[in-house]
Amino acid sequence: MKGRIEDYRDPRLTDELLRDIREAAGRISSRTVSLMEVCGTHTMAIARYGIRSLLPDNLKLLSGPGCPVCVTPAGYVDAAVLLSRDPGVTVVTFGDLMRVPGSDSSLTSAKASGADIRVAYSPSYAIELARQHPHRKIVFLAIGFETTAPSLAWSILQAKENGLENLSFLSACKLIPPALHALASSEEVKIDGLICPGHVSAIIGTSPYAEIVRRYRIPCAVSGFEPVDVLLSVLLLCRQIAGGEARVDIEYSRSVREEGNRKALSLLQQAFEPADSAWRGLGTIPVSGLKIRPAFSAHDAEAVFGVDVPLGKDNPACRCGDVLRGVISPPECPLFRTRCSPLTPVGACMVSSEGACAAFYKYYQLEQKKGSRPHGD
Repeated sequence: MKGRIEDYRDPRLTDELLRDIREAAGRISSRTVSLMEVCGTHTMAIARYGIRSLLPDNLKLLSGPGCPVCVTPAGYVDAAVLLSRDPGVTVVTFGDLMRVPGSDSSLTSAKASGADIRVAYSPSYAIELARQHPHRKIVFLAIGFETTAPSLAWSILQAKENGLENLSFLSACKLIPPALHALASSEEVKIDGLICPGHVSAIIGTSPYAEIVRRYRIPCAVSGFEPVDVLLSVLLLCRQIAGGEARVDIEYSRSVREEGNRKALSLLQQAFEPADSAWRGLGTIPVSGLKIRPAFSAHDAEAVFGVDVPLGKDNPACRCGDVLRGVISPPECPLFRTRCSPLTPVGACMVSSEGACAAFYKYYQLEQKKGSRPHGD
């Protein structure tokens, strides 16, 4: 499907899709079917448009580990805070990471204590900063999934090409497919279908999901981000489940191709190599991260500063990890809307604008009521 943005918010289309979803869901069985989205933008869209409240009672939407800030473990924040305390270091980070709690502190607290920490929208800012201040060590906090990682890879290549020896990157980039394998193989939560991330899929293509379909027989649908996109993806999954099928459907065909983005994948291959990686809530997942290649060790903050990135420890009262695994929904955490809010976040899922707890908090009323069509703001 292609068209104007308004077409993907058309109330008539959404009503038709909801009718089709009810019909397909009715053909599945009386059991509850759980579909998991693994993209923070999907999480926010589902909450914003009240989609969860519109679906049949036997369809349940779960939020998975689709927010890169949320899955960044406390130990990474601890390492970043430690680096920021070096008076010769300037730490540059994406804004969402500032308030994410480490074991005992956050980057916001470190900045308030005098650390030189800058917020950037792009790693190119760190490159410019390194050029302007050649006698100062610049460290960019490189987090994100396959969507962000190509720009980080390009920046690492640029740092070497331009001889910016004062610029390094602390990588915590992560790969979505290994996390999906970890979730699919877990007995903790039964996942009947996956709403796969559109932005990530535009980079990696759809072949990584084919292995999940083959191994676990879990239907997949690569989705866009508007109400019609999400509802159509839900419908595609319901039809697969009702028919006893399992394949990868591409709903978001206007942006996603089976082969992905070869130029972006080439950049990743040049700068990074797969490595085991720690995820908040999921533990260490084999080959689920991107480590800077030895050829670029002069720009790898772990090598330059001898940084050890520990697992760290989370607030034991916070159930962010359970939310990220789809074990509970945000309102089931005892801290939700009491001690934990966007103004006073206890867990990472409440910090990021793409976090499940932040989405539930912002659109709490829409999550609680039934309606006839997706709502706006």
